[in-house]
Amino acid sequence: MLDNFTSIDEAEKKQLIDAIAQITILIAGADGTIDTAETAWASKLTKIRSYATEEMLQDYYKIVGKTFNDDLNALILSLPKDTDERTKVLAGKLTLLNDPLCKLPNAIGATLYTSFISFAKHVAEASGGFLRMWSVSGEEKKLMSLPMIEPIELIEEEEA
Repeated sequence: MLDNFTSIDEAEKKQLIDAIAQITILIAGADGTIDTAETAWASKLTKIRSYATEEMLQDYYKIVGKTFNDDLNALILSLPKDTDERTKVLAGKLTLLNDPLCKLPNAIGATLYTSFISFAKHVAEASGGFLRMWSVSGEEKKLMSLPMIEPIELIEEEEA
């Protein structure tokens, strides 16, 4: 499972796999309602990214996509119904990603971090608005940069 992720243990790999469902619910539920347009788009996006993303993340998204809908539904049932409480719980879970992301090789950690931010943005833009413009609520906008996850910047290796 996840050959590129050998620097982290199985529990940390599971955290990273669970992150996509957590990000989906965090963003989709930020305005108080978990919109089916947003969750449906998130599900499609996991499939798309399993072949149309950075090659180093394709296996990651294949694994995420296999159980995404079941994971998402189970997570929704386990979380508080209150928006603020749900956001706090999810922010706490996503904060725990900082450790495994830093343990990954820089290129993978930075690419995955960027992918998480992009995923959150896509979920936020998935519903509402006029012609999909102005569709991101203020609550979603505050969270879609995933401020609880420390940014990982790609370190360019110098050529010798």
